[in-house]
Amino acid sequence: MRRIQLNINRRTLFKRIVYILLSLQISYVFIRLLKIKVPDSTEDWFDAGNISFFEKNKTYPFGSKQLYISCMKDGGLLAISTKCTHLGCAVQFNGDKNRFVCPCHASAFNQKGEVLSPPATRALDIYPISIVNNQVMVDTNNPIRRERFEATQLIYI
Repeated sequence: MRRIQLNINRRTLFKRIVYILLSLQISYVFIRLLKIKVPDSTEDWFDAGNISFFEKNKTYPFGSKQLYISCMKDGGLLAISTKCTHLGCAVQFNGDKNRFVCPCHASAFNQKGEVLSPPATRALDIYPISIVNNQVMVDTNNPIRRERFEATQLIYI
């Protein structure tokens, strides 16, 4: 039986291991960057309930998903994040004043999530909504950062 002699010292071995690990990490990053994003199906979306459940000019909390669904006077739906855009505290909806209020620093937002009083400087984030078989579906995995409210952000019932 022949014995293979490798002339490799400890330093060279560690260098090769480091080079291999670095090349694997770089390869992984490139593969992730080149990966084509397939449009999301509504399978992973949050089912907020039947469309008939939502009454006009009311706001509904969904604490488990950290969002509110606001149904506007004209029937438009808007899924609004509970995360304040100032420092990330959970906003609460005040039904008497029809506004969102941050308990940490007193920022206030209207029913559409627009800033009414600082220190928050931009509107609350929203989530995409889709209506599938009369069910209101919310994509909680992809929040939309926004500066202000735009009518195109509403889904009408």
